[in-house]
Amino acid sequence: MNDARDPRRQESVAVALPVATLGVEARSGFLVRTYLHLYAAIVAFTLIEAFLFVTGLARLIAIGMLSTSWLVVLGSFVVVSWLASHVAHRTTSLPAQYAALGVYVVAEAIVFVPLLFIAEYYAPGAIGSAALLTLVGFGLLTGMVFWTRQDLSFLGGILRWAFAVALMLIVAATVFGFQMGPIFSVAMVGLAGAAILYDTSKVLHHYPEDRYVAAALELFASVALMFWYVLRLFLASRR
Repeated sequence: MNDARDPRRQESVAVALPVATLGVEARSGFLVRTYLHLYAAIVAFTLIEAFLFVTGLARLIAIGMLSTSWLVVLGSFVVVSWLASHVAHRTTSLPAQYAALGVYVVAEAIVFVPLLFIAEYYAPGAIGSAALLTLVGFGLLTGMVFWTRQDLSFLGGILRWAFAVALMLIVAATVFGFQMGPIFSVAMVGLAGAAILYDTSKVLHHYPEDRYVAAALELFASVALMFWYVLRLFLASRR
């Protein structure tokens, strides 16, 4: 059968169309849902961390993770994040997409525990300052993309190579025992900023209408990355 005349084929093509090709109402609805889900992910992350610290579980998790090879922790997180992103982007099941986002938020909350625990002990107030600076940076970068409406797809290849290099440096630092100084953290903040620009551009130009959960997951990942390295810079400045 000719695919062009198959109504099932036409329906799947329509679903896969980027939201940028749809009407104003559809685009607005997609953007609202995406950023509401991003907000919900940030709130969920905050509540999980608060629960872990209030109950004392954060201390146990931090001690356990700090006594474990960081390669094991990093490798586990990379696998979980890849699976969550893959499910959120590929499946048409909305519950599965929500499950992927939930798993990713929990994974981020757990991997953040040692850094937050150290920051709370050695640099009181740094967490709030880093969070505020991250949100301001995210807002400015998001506003820049919305203002210019430029398609920043060209950043995709650059970011993939940059993240691969950064990952290799982190692995090398763990294996050979050398420290990644403030310059590396500054570079990673810049890389996270570029990822926010790229992800926001994808939200405006390339995501299908039914992938607002996946879009929120990608944005949350970039925000979390920026927060991680902004907080590391605050810690470095307090030493």
